Amino acid sequence: MGSVLWDVIGRAASHMRVGSDVPGRITRLPGGVAMNIAMTLRRFGMTPGLLTAIGRDPEGEELIGEATRMGLICDHVYRSDDLPTDVYMAIEGANGLIAAIADAHSLEAAGDKIMRPMRDGPLGTADAPYEGPVALDGNLTVELLQTIATSPLFAKSDLRVAPASPGKAERLLALLGHPSATLYVNLEEAGLLCQTTFETSQDGAAALIARGAHRVLVTDGGKSASEATGSDIITQSPPAVLVTRVTGAGDTFMAAHIASETQGMDRAAALARALEAAATYVSGETPL
Repeated sequence: MGSVLWDVIGRAASHMRVGSDVPGRITRLPGGVAMNIAMTLRRFGMTPGLLTAIGRDPEGEELIGEATRMGLICDHVYRSDDLPTDVYMAIEGANGLIAAIADAHSLEAAGDKIMRPMRDGPLGTADAPYEGPVALDGNLTVELLQTIATSPLFAKSDLRVAPASPGKAERLLALLGHPSATLYVNLEEAGLLCQTTFETSQDGAAALIARGAHRVLVTDGGKSASEATGSDIITQSPPAVLVTRVTGAGDTFMAAHIASETQGMDRAAALARALEAAATYVSGETPL
């Protein structure tokens, strides 16, 4: 549930800084937090459905076609006649993400229209709420996230939540105290939610639990990742790989973790599999 859009990514093999003008490759692929999670869930054998807003413009028709071809359920997507299909643009160099702009204005403008299948069927109603896992992304508005936090439509859902970017991390405060929400954040985002900075993923995870989070997973790039509940913290190190791309790595980690737990893995095994999938992704391969 969240952003499904076109990713326009420029990648260069050289180190870059502000003002750099270098040769590279520019690609356009289906993306957005919700889309990235859904595509990875599909690779792990699941069949996710999309709750999002996509325009009826040529870009939107092409995007729906791509999602359908991949085996994703698009029956519940809100299609707008007057809102354009959203887009994300990023520049990546050998030294990582240089800059990015997410234009998710149509998703924000659509608001709770994307929730209609959860309210009016076929996915659920207030009297019979949806009981499966729901992956939420932080491109949703603060108002909509606050609605979800208290709505009976999500009372029995297994909420899995990730910010769209560090700039939107504080939107997740609305869901910090939700009794079934699992937050997936990186170390910077954990610091923003706690209004401080952390040295390790373990420190960030412990602080978020102390602030009222039901459950969190905090990643710190190639250094470590920690999964915490109110009773304990599990910390693991990801495999060492050569990084060739970074956009979408967090979404891959989150989706692999959801799939692993849905398929019955215990906490330690699910975390290890998610780290392996993310490492494989950033190395340029396809996680399986």
